[in-house]
Amino acid sequence: MTKRYLVTGCAGFIASRVCALLLEKGDLVVGVDNLNDAYDTRLKQWRLATLKSHEGFRFLETDITDQTTMRRLFETDAEPRGPGGPSQPPYAAVINLAARAGVRPSVENPWIYYQANCNGTLSLLEFCRQFGVEKLVLASTSSLYGGDNPVPYREDADTNRPLSPYAASKKAAEALAYTYHHLHGIDVSMLRYFTVYGPAGRPDMSVFRFIRRIAEGEPILVFGDGSQSRDFTYVDDIARGTIAALRPLGYEAINLGGDRPVKLSEIIEQIAELVGRPVQIEYQPAHPADVPATWADISKAARLLDWSPQVSVEEGLRRSVDWYRANRDMALPLELGDR
Repeated sequence: MTKRYLVTGCAGFIASRVCALLLEKGDLVVGVDNLNDAYDTRLKQWRLATLKSHEGFRFLETDITDQTTMRRLFETDAEPRGPGGPSQPPYAAVINLAARAGVRPSVENPWIYYQANCNGTLSLLEFCRQFGVEKLVLASTSSLYGGDNPVPYREDADTNRPLSPYAASKKAAEALAYTYHHLHGIDVSMLRYFTVYGPAGRPDMSVFRFIRRIAEGEPILVFGDGSQSRDFTYVDDIARGTIAALRPLGYEAINLGGDRPVKLSEIIEQIAELVGRPVQIEYQPAHPADVPATWADISKAARLLDWSPQVSVEEGLRRSVDWYRANRDMALPLELGDR
């Protein structure tokens, strides 16, 4: 049966892949995005143009904190499906992937992070309550685990000491989600993503930056000495896990990670080999909001979602390099935001 989903942040890296997979299996997608300038909007427009080629996709440019516009959207999609019929919930689920992301930028301007990640989540939870939408999938982050928890991170670890306003804003969003689950019975799956990368990835993140700068013979910027490790997770695996979380689960936080931490220095070496060019590195001091290592315990995702990552780091980097080469004319002028 065809279902209709509201996907927020639809022009974003992860959300655009979630939309594409839903559309490919025949579902309808209402996409919302404010196309903000957190990073170069030309890449968002490129992703959006791909989604608009699907008949089942409808786009609204707005901010999820704009309650007047969002209410009108919910009201329109909740109209009776047939003459004289009762109104029904407008969406089978809301997938909230609209967020202000990034650890270091959140230290410089925490206000916009709380506006998007806390107020935006509250707005959607309230509209779900009012219009009878029973399921919300919420993008969360591995940054919640801070710097003191043992690895691999389990979902029941202490998340009360976030190291950045970004992480703290996601912690607040999770708390709001629990309140609405407890009071109003909304089924909420909170997905803690671990270092997502892949084709058409965010240009302010390491894999995109490294590929472009190494391919173009430019020096790359590394914060710290390169020994920090991350649980890199390919975007299609993340999108599959996000869709799997649409099933009824109650209230759950679930890690989605690659289950294989890789040092940043090794990522750089692999990219250089794939690109076929030497690397020039400019080292900068590590940022106090960064953590030395991330690693997801994904046993809960396997149990509840029947999910595991399918794309290795080696294969994911190869696909990312191939995408850059195929889309160089569009990708080369993008602002990277690493200086």
